[in-house]
Amino acid sequence: MYYILPWLPEVSQQKRVCPFLDSGFVHIHTPVITSNDCEGAGELFQVTPSSKIKVPEENFFNVPVFLTVSGQLHLEVMSGAFTQVFTFGPTFRAENSQSRRHLAEFYMVEAEISFLESLQDLMQVMEGLFKTTTMTVLSNCPEDVELCHKFIAPGQKDRLEHMLKNNFLIISYTEAVEILKQASQNFTFTPEWGADLHTEHEKYLVKHCGDTPVFVINYPLALKPFYMRDNEDSPQHTVAAVDLLVPGVGELVGGSLREERYHFLEQRLARSGLTEAYQWYLDLRQFGSVPHGGFGMGFERYLQCILGIDNIKDVIPFPRFTHSCLL
Repeated sequence: MYYILPWLPEVSQQKRVCPFLDSGFVHIHTPVITSNDCEGAGELFQVTPSSKIKVPEENFFNVPVFLTVSGQLHLEVMSGAFTQVFTFGPTFRAENSQSRRHLAEFYMVEAEISFLESLQDLMQVMEGLFKTTTMTVLSNCPEDVELCHKFIAPGQKDRLEHMLKNNFLIISYTEAVEILKQASQNFTFTPEWGADLHTEHEKYLVKHCGDTPVFVINYPLALKPFYMRDNEDSPQHTVAAVDLLVPGVGELVGGSLREERYHFLEQRLARSGLTEAYQWYLDLRQFGSVPHGGFGMGFERYLQCILGIDNIKDVIPFPRFTHSCLL
């Protein structure tokens, strides 16, 4: 068994530049151009050459390709060789949204860990990354952080210290829905089991938990992509998924245990009509696999969280969103 060392936000670690590298992770440069839609949401930017190809039926890559929505599937390939891997780079979502927390191009920190057998272990890494990184930022860039806290988000310093000194809470998706149903607040989207959690739900849950970051785990299988591990918990039928919700932002990190069992994955792909497109992914399990899991954290949302900035467009120099691509 490969033992995963958790990050502890100690003073001796505050000047570390990269918690991943310090914990034995290997940095992988995952491709920006890809033929897979990792999330399955269909929010893809397709890539085509600007000059017309002579043969109309011919494609530059012989298959349709897109700007990546996530480096996860590539990290899963590499985690079979290097056990603990991560990437940090741009990702793209063609989501028609003008909200304060969505961009068409944004950066994401993603990690994949082999020999990971429980969501508890995964959440420990997620919480450790948040706390260690935040303490490093506070240690190395105190003037910049204080400037934002003073003029943009008064009281954010206290909220941030509260997040750092308290353990993050854990509730199940089922518990989250029950909390929302009992809320005195009127929601735009009525909470019900089997429906996705919206931003208004996520923010309420964080406030309900005392403005402490909260992990929501075990979502309905129907809400999540094909690669998440089946909990085999009929009749609810959930998967081992986890979202980290934080004050002011809502969802910051999303992750799961991956389905390493060949026959489970084979059935999921067949039901979704994805067997041909993801045969290579299925082949990774054909001769055996290991339990593994991973997560992705939106970098701009992370900056929103620690700096107290309300609009995601204000934490990136050149924001790209619907109907706007200047320069």
